[in-house]
Amino acid sequence: MRIAVTGSIATDHLLVFPGCFTDQLIAEQLDRVSLSFLADRLEVRRGGVGANIAFGLARLGLRPVLVGAAGADFADYGARLQAAGVNTSAVRISETLHTARFMCTTDSDQNQIATFYAGAMAEARHIDLTDVRQTSDGLDLVLVGADDPGAMLRHTVTAHDLDIDVAADPSQQLARLDAGQVKRLVDGARWLFTNEYEAALLQERTGWGESAVLRRVGTWVVTRGADGVSILSAHTPRLDVPAVPSEAIVDPTGVGDAFRAGFLAGVARELPYKRAAQLGCALATVVLESVGTQEYKLLPGELLARIDRAYGHTAARAVEPLLASAA
Repeated sequence: MRIAVTGSIATDHLLVFPGCFTDQLIAEQLDRVSLSFLADRLEVRRGGVGANIAFGLARLGLRPVLVGAAGADFADYGARLQAAGVNTSAVRISETLHTARFMCTTDSDQNQIATFYAGAMAEARHIDLTDVRQTSDGLDLVLVGADDPGAMLRHTVTAHDLDIDVAADPSQQLARLDAGQVKRLVDGARWLFTNEYEAALLQERTGWGESAVLRRVGTWVVTRGADGVSILSAHTPRLDVPAVPSEAIVDPTGVGDAFRAGFLAGVARELPYKRAAQLGCALATVVLESVGTQEYKLLPGELLARIDRAYGHTAARAVEPLLASAA
């Protein structure tokens, strides 16, 4: 399966606050919040939704095409992605803007407060997927991840016009998009990815209930943190896949991106959805136990052992051939 991953390319500034955000909130003063959190640790890492997912797919043996916009400071980052197996030929380099910045503070309960500066990402709307398809010898799937809203809408329309399957993953941009935009992004997608909160927000924003969403998409994949993943479809029973237990939670940033990479890698290799979700959950736990979204070590034997412990020998044997090309 030839996959294009559209979405943000960013540098992550990850901070850790040793207390709890909620302890600092006063209910009667929520309309005039003014807070500053003294962080104990700062990590500067490479990230961005599109780059994270593409990186994960590449580590699992695929060669995804990354579609997004970055600044002139992208050279070292781009070389690293290429070395990992990501095709970066469709990345637009801005002449005037820096690569996007993601600034995120995590508290002791793993709650997060984040700010995202778009920078060069604003130019992603100028990328034409028709050109990407031609230079990539065709595309079978386009994942439309969080990006410049104009780019997300353009990529969705173009993919449908070209009869390419769409995986809609609006994630953080749901807060920015209006009802009509969300509907256009979701309607007709073969796969829809959200976390549990985003699922509720999507329904509130569109006015569609769960059944209405399912009439418009092929499969809805809802990640639920420590409670695992739910896979919903209008034509098959709900499938719940538990999470892979973590031995040491380090940083939740990028965990959802890792799940998507694992799930889509499984789908690309024609695994049943249950097995693909189990692979996604295992990779998500690996990232949860690492600082940074692309700093994890992917050891096939260790990943198989996680799957074996969480889901049993049959699941591990089903996934094992896919991991033969993982690095």
